[in-house]
Amino acid sequence: MAVPKLRRRTAALAAGALVVTSGAVAAALSSSSAEAASSACSVNYTISTQWDSGFTASVTVTNNGAATTSWKVGWSFAGNQKVTQGWSADISQSGAAVTASSLSYNGTVAAGGSVNFGFNGSYSGTNAIPTAFTLNGVACGAAGGTGGTTGGGTTGGGTTPPTSPPPTSPPPSDGTRVDNPYVGAKGYVNPEWSAEASGDGGSAIADESTAVWLDRIAAINGADGAMGLKAHLDEAVAQANGQPLTVEFVIYDLPGRDCAALASNGELGPDDLSTYESQYIDPITSIMSDPAYAKLRIVNIIEPDSLPNIVTNASGQAGATAACATMKQNGNYEKGVGYALAKLGALSNTYNYIDAGHHAWLGWDSNFAPAAQEFLKAATTSGATVHDVQGFITNTANYSATVEPNFKVTDNVNGTTVRQSKWVDWNNYVDEQSYATALRTELVGVGFDSNIGMLIDTGRNGWGGSSRPTGPGATTSVDTYVDGGRIDRRIHAGNWCNQSGAGIGERPTAAPATGLDAYVWIKPPGESDGSSKAIDNDEGKGFDQMCDPTYGGNARNGNNPTGALPDSPLAGHWFSAQFHQLLQNAYPPLS
Repeated sequence: MAVPKLRRRTAALAAGALVVTSGAVAAALSSSSAEAASSACSVNYTISTQWDSGFTASVTVTNNGAATTSWKVGWSFAGNQKVTQGWSADISQSGAAVTASSLSYNGTVAAGGSVNFGFNGSYSGTNAIPTAFTLNGVACGAAGGTGGTTGGGTTGGGTTPPTSPPPTSPPPSDGTRVDNPYVGAKGYVNPEWSAEASGDGGSAIADESTAVWLDRIAAINGADGAMGLKAHLDEAVAQANGQPLTVEFVIYDLPGRDCAALASNGELGPDDLSTYESQYIDPITSIMSDPAYAKLRIVNIIEPDSLPNIVTNASGQAGATAACATMKQNGNYEKGVGYALAKLGALSNTYNYIDAGHHAWLGWDSNFAPAAQEFLKAATTSGATVHDVQGFITNTANYSATVEPNFKVTDNVNGTTVRQSKWVDWNNYVDEQSYATALRTELVGVGFDSNIGMLIDTGRNGWGGSSRPTGPGATTSVDTYVDGGRIDRRIHAGNWCNQSGAGIGERPTAAPATGLDAYVWIKPPGESDGSSKAIDNDEGKGFDQMCDPTYGGNARNGNNPTGALPDSPLAGHWFSAQFHQLLQNAYPPLS
């Protein structure tokens, strides 16, 4: 991957909530029962949506006692409710009794912190809200109050549930396209990546969902002994076990691929459009259209870097290259993307998300609106329409922070806007979530469907560890304020290759905020961005100096050092040293 310089959810039909509070009851502690008995907790059970025979519930547990490293929540239904599928917890039911246990990534809850999980359920007659809960087997006490809510709100001091509730109809598992493919669905765990991660010290994240990159024609059937597309889809069916499951594939083999970098160049020349269509997209479409996979939710990430390169690197800017000028002139990026959208979009269970760079690439006025027009051009080329696009993704295989917590683009220091800082450099955005939200509005404005959703790749943008700032920087100048407070610790926001100091980011999460379909891990943590020196290979991948830690930079990164880690392998190959760093610097921290 190379980078140049730079929901709309429907309202709930019916809802109810219960907050359970006690001043001397159990927190979810794995230590002693005496500690649990002297702690306090609150549980917020919210019916966020309800229909004739089913409902969606959100459960938020707030730990008012000491920190915990694991939790188990229990309750009993008063009616005939049955949990049919859940997320963010291991949920089991025996008769009326339900138990929800923490997963590997969310067992740690700080004092005063909260954890949320949810589930879909069935019922008939009345759908009574449970009246008592336990945490690790200790009762949370009598109900502090009940009350109706609208759209998933709370009563009596509980924790506010997610701002984007699940859809108001039960998520179908028959292959029918839904508004957000991530809500109410499992995520596909790539067994090859999982084995690599767990074998290299990453068992805490080995069960997370990551995307499969189809980065050359040979990858369709499986290259060098790896699983092919059909094998992954067969495994996804097995993992689904009759329940909704989302599986992600990166469509990544355009003619003249990644014209602004060498590390991720591809196998097809700039004029090989017919090969791309007939030997790459057509076989992928044929396999995905097999009725055996009709119940899967297949997410396709369409051609990272391609269209953003046409916006910024084709002519007239510091990042311009002759290769990008060629691709702009021949139109094969737009034609190839349009062809992929049209073919894959014709399948009822596929979801196409176009890559939209990141805030430190397209966030300037000179790039932002032109990028939306470029995306529209591609989405209406080669038989595609805007209806073939379910959304867009930002930060693919990049390191930009999801949210910068310590400063905003509207801040001023001694009368000087942070936009004038060297780091922000007059950009309109300082993080991915603000960029993605604004870009979505712009895209709808130019003609894309009003219900498109955004994805953010959070696999490597956590920026935790001891160097993570805990508050704003000094107000000596706008630069000390921004540099002292920014959690993104890169030397320059245009640096993209195997960045030193990066960490695992937010875990894959459905509907984390309004307009966002999910946080996702599209670039699997542990896979290299490119080699730090030239390596002979048969994958068409060259050596890019931005992956060399000794390189002094270029116009695209303000002539700054690259910040790349040493001794890195080819793009997509396992990079153990980087993986260990990502684990160490994860934020939220790994349990």
